Amino acid sequence: MKPISYYSTNRYLKDSDLKPFQEKVSFKEALIMGQAPDAGLFMPDRIPSIPIEEIADFKDKPYWEAALAVGRRFWADAIPGDDLEDIFRDAYNFEIPIENVYGRKYVMRLDRGPTASFKDFAARLMSRLMSYLRGEDDHLTVLVATSGDTGSAIGNAFRGVEGIDVHILYPAQEVSPRQKKQLDTIGDNVRAFMVDGKFDDCQKMVKQAFLDPELAGLNLTSANSINIGRILPQSIYYIWGYAQLASAGEEVVICVPSGNFGNAFGCELAWRMGLPIHRLIMPTNENNEFPRFLDSGSYQKVDPSRHCLSNAMNVGHPSNLARFFDIYGGNIDKEGDIHGRPDLDRMRERIFSVSVSDEETRETIRSAYRKYGLLLEPHGAVGWNGLERYLETEGDFPLCLSIETAHPAKFPDEIEELLGIHPPIPPSLRGLEEKTGDPIPIPNDYQVFKDLLLSFA
Repeated sequence: MKPISYYSTNRYLKDSDLKPFQEKVSFKEALIMGQAPDAGLFMPDRIPSIPIEEIADFKDKPYWEAALAVGRRFWADAIPGDDLEDIFRDAYNFEIPIENVYGRKYVMRLDRGPTASFKDFAARLMSRLMSYLRGEDDHLTVLVATSGDTGSAIGNAFRGVEGIDVHILYPAQEVSPRQKKQLDTIGDNVRAFMVDGKFDDCQKMVKQAFLDPELAGLNLTSANSINIGRILPQSIYYIWGYAQLASAGEEVVICVPSGNFGNAFGCELAWRMGLPIHRLIMPTNENNEFPRFLDSGSYQKVDPSRHCLSNAMNVGHPSNLARFFDIYGGNIDKEGDIHGRPDLDRMRERIFSVSVSDEETRETIRSAYRKYGLLLEPHGAVGWNGLERYLETEGDFPLCLSIETAHPAKFPDEIEELLGIHPPIPPSLRGLEEKTGDPIPIPNDYQVFKDLLLSFA
């Protein structure tokens, strides 16, 4: 079978200062480049299918087996089979609980990895893939913008990896104290930059660095979800989770709390690989640019992004919206300007999205615990609220799966205030308060960041 190649979402862009990148690249090239030279995001030129019988066979199987089945379809040409199996076995050595809430409504907890976030799934695999595929003499510099969980997951996964330095940018006022402690104390080959700005400012600086010819010698790459290496692993847990719950061929509604849309796009890919998804629900917090777009057909980014309890979702213009537009036949650039309209009718048919306020988030945490004993943190609460509103609007559906993306112990003050309990601390967060480390404070100024990057080279 012909290997999968990767193209830029901006390959046909005309109204731009950047020359459209119309070549196709290998997975290794897409992974190491991070994003295309025209600031587009890489997309696979075909999506392999997985027969429903094979998906059903993942029931009661270790997670890494499902991961390997997906990985072989995308990367068999890049990594020999035995090595790929070793990578998956090593990356996925933690549990993935699926909690029954009521009837056949479930929450899949992706918060049991080494940094208590769903970002561990992609980060751990990505670090191993990048370490394996980089040239023996190539030194890479990974740039990461984070609004909470991405940075600590990437930092943990890449810590101590030879030949790779990691620089993490996070907004000074928009991460929880426990998230900040995680970011500041990774150390080794990982540096944390505390930016006097918002997540979108951090993301903008990272994207600007990729386009800066004076930084070409640093071999920059991204570990944000602009990198296709972050997206493909995030398709796997939907496939594995479905296999644990459904009879073969049965449709499922999946709800993914959404900020930068990488996690949701992983679900879109799983559907296109053959997972029988009836509807993808993509609730956002008060950064409501996407639900407004689905409702009105008019896109306007939220600038500046709004600071909400679900801080990892404080994104006013999701990077991965470019991938959604592309796969539905449209084009949107990094500034939020539409150059080609997607098939909006098809999007509306496939995707349901609502905006969830902070007060609704708080009330969902209270009501889910009171009614079902279901302990949610703000991101998972946005997801559960979105599922409840979908069922109220569209009617009941037999099998539903909502995603919990971070451990409640990351938000102890909020949980204690709302529920009067201390969320149990998972092993991955124990001893965190005793760790030491300081971030590098910087203004929202690209030149300052650039000078620091060059000074560390």
